[in-house]
Formats: sequence, C-alpha cells, structure tokens
Amino acid sequence: MSRQLLSMALAPLLGLFILGIGNGFLASLITLRLDAAGESVTTIGWVSAAYYIGLAIGALFNDRLLLRIGHIRAYACFASLVAVTVLLQGMWLNAELWFTLRLIGGWATLGVYLVIESWLLTAADTRVRGRLLALYMIALYGAGVIGQLLLGVADHAGASQPFMIIAMLASLSVLPLGMIPRVSPLIEHAEPLSPWRLITVTPTGVMGCFGSGLAVSAIYSLLPLYLQRSGFEVQQIGEMMAVVILGGMLLQYPIGRWSDRHDRQIVLILIGGVLAVLCGGVMLLPDLPGLLAAMLFLIGGGVFALYPVAVSHAADRAPAGALVRMSQGLLLINALGATLSPPLITPLMIHTGNAGLFVALAGLGVVLVAFFVWRRSRRPAPMPMAPFTSNPQQSVVGAELSVTDELVQGAIEHEHMEDLSQLVPDVETALPGDMESDMDNDVEDDPATPFTTEKRESVASRQTSATE
Repeated sequence: MSRQLLSMALAPLLGLFILGIGNGFLASLITLRLDAAGESVTTIGWVSAAYYIGLAIGALFNDRLLLRIGHIRAYACFASLVAVTVLLQGMWLNAELWFTLRLIGGWATLGVYLVIESWLLTAADTRVRGRLLALYMIALYGAGVIGQLLLGVADHAGASQPFMIIAMLASLSVLPLGMIPRVSPLIEHAEPLSPWRLITVTPTGVMGCFGSGLAVSAIYSLLPLYLQRSGFEVQQIGEMMAVVILGGMLLQYPIGRWSDRHDRQIVLILIGGVLAVLCGGVMLLPDLPGLLAAMLFLIGGGVFALYPVAVSHAADRAPAGALVRMSQGLLLINALGATLSPPLITPLMIHTGNAGLFVALAGLGVVLVAFFVWRRSRRPAPMPMAPFTSNPQQSVVGAELSVTDELVQGAIEHEHMEDLSQLVPDVETALPGDMESDMDNDVEDDPATPFTTEKRESVASRQTSATE
C-alpha cells in the first residue's frame, strides 16, 4: 500500500479506532449497570435492542443527510450526538430513558461508520480495497478488545466516570478528520436489493446473515449479563468479552480462506454444528475460568465468521452488477436479526435461568444446520468463484469496500457458467463483448478521485476483461 494512500486512510481509521474503544466499552457497561440496578432481563434485552434499531434506521436514511451537509460536518454532528447520549446515561439511570438514548446513539454511530467508510471508498480504487478493509477490520475489532478491557476501570470508578470517559473518546475521535484539509467525498443514495430478491438469489446467504445478527447481538448484549450472574468480577467480565472478540478477529480469516477451497454450504453447516456443540459444552462442562475462556474464544470465532462466509456464498450466486446492492441488503437483514435477538432470547433466560443464553445459541446452531442441509439437498452451492472477504460491521454504503476486482471477476465468471438474468432482472449482467468495446475509452484510476457506485463497477469490470 502506497504512503499516499495510507496517509489518506489514516485519519478516518484513527477516528474509528478512538470511537470504537468507547463503543465497545459502553455495550457491556450498559448491561452490567442495568443488572446491578435490579432491572429485569427483559428490560435489559429491549434496551440492548434499541441500539440495533437505531443502526437499522441510520442505514436507511443517514446517507441522505451526508449528501446535504458534507462528511466532516456530519461526522462532527454524529460523534457529538454519541457523546451527549452517553453523558445523559451517566446522569440518570432510567430504563425508558436509556432505551431512547441507545436508539439515538445507534443512529448516530451508524452515521459515523457511514462517514468513515465512504471516505475510505474514495481513497483508492478496487485494487486496494481488500487491504483497506483489512485495516478497517483491525481498527474496529482492536478497539472492541481494548474497550472490553476498560471494564476494569468501571469497577473502581464512580457511577458517572465511565460514561464521561466514553463521551471524551467520542469527542476526541473528531480531531483526526477535523484537522486535515480534505474535500468531502461523493457518495450516492444506497439502494439495497429487496428481501424478496435476496431470498430468490441466495436463501442460504439470507439465513446465514440473519442468524449471524441474532448470535452477535446476543454475545454483545447478554453474555456480560450471563457472566455477572455467574459470579465473575467486572474486570474478569471485560477480559472474557475481549477473548470472544479476539477469537472473532483471529479465526475469521482462516475460516474464510478455508471456505475458498471447499463448498461454502459445508463450511456454514460446520459453523452451525460447532456453535451448537460449544454452547452445549459451556452448559455441561465444569465451571472453570480457563476452560470457559477457551470455549468463548472458539464461539467468538464461529459467530463472527458466520456473516462473512454467508456473504461470500451469496457473492458466488450474484451477478456482478448486483454485488454492491446485494451486500447492502444482506447488511440490513443482519441488522434485523441483531434487533430481534435480545427480545427473543431474554424470555428464555427468564424461564431457564442464565444458561438460557447458551440454550438459545445452541438452538440457533441446530436450526442453521438443518436449514443449510435442506438447502444443499435442494440446490448444491456453486463452486467458490472469488476469494473470501472479511466483513466487519459496516454501513450499507461501506458494503462497497468489500467489492474488489477479484470479487467482480468471480461474479462475471459465474455469470458465464449460469444464466443469472432472471434472478435480478433490474440489474444488467456482465457481457465480455460489451466490456471490451469500452476499453479504448478507459482512463487511469486516480486514488484521490471520488467515484460513484456505477463508475467503480464499470471500471472494475473493464479491468477484469483486460486481465482475461
């Protein structure tokens, strides 16, 4: 990666890292504070769900706001709003108020993601998007690990100091983007594929992304509650949560690369089966901290790998022209699963005790295995046509980061093997003759040039045909 590209990407990635530390800290802190205040499991679940509702709302509407006021001002507004909601939570502990504040905070956090990701999209063309996405993933997950470790600070601080620290981090995240001279990037309004089109193209991908939202949201929202009620100290809870996120960060790529060499449906079946076995093991094996940490590390690896493998499977079925819109639609399906997860799982925890969390996750693993096996019996998965791409939490506009030259080339090759024109009739499939006719009019890519979605896909398609 060139020094110029790294310098352009450094500011937004640094802002993401600073804000991500506070965001990871806050997710577990809210669950622990509500439980310590005597709130019911159901109430904790709904407050946790409010954040994901805000994310989903932001995914649908925030890009329009950015087009009106510009990226740097929008980032300052969103980060400031995050800081204000956190400070208000530190001033008053009230479940109804916290529900509203978490919803607003989720909406604002999605706006932050949107600014950073669209900024990165204009930093370079598709040839280096894979490396940019890797840096994005490292910043996001690395911040999450540090944020969980900060829970030890909350154990020795007063009622409001942890919220003040999180608010300060949100405010400080404005500095990297606000201090550099940069023209605001250009983006377009996101238009994801409809759920019905997604189910038509890739029912396995839709189910995998929905199941991933259910599982990841349960891990972030309810696992701290399970650990606290199991007798762990606040610092130990932070360490256990850091282990889960670290497992997701370290195991996601090896699992994904393995899926490049094998039937992705088989990989998804194994992820669901291993998730069910590990969650059953947590309930049955001796209650030893070291053993639990090892189990949570593996559970994190499986849960966090489920979404990117499902997206990669969907990409093997999608026409090249629909890759971005498909990724955006799958992100919204994932957000829907994350929103429904806490309200669905908390009643089970009420009736079966704290272990209800792992009962639910084990049941989810079994359901996923059954669905994937059924789908494989009805329609075998296509051979993997493009390399696995890690997919951390993103906005619908940022989903374009994962659409690299290699992914477009794989989709085009699959289009030539199977007629996909009827799957997504409103998207034109790639034709080699049409692409080659435009080669003489192509221009050299400038990493600093703001591309629209159509221009990026057009250039990527012409580059692919040139290599063929």
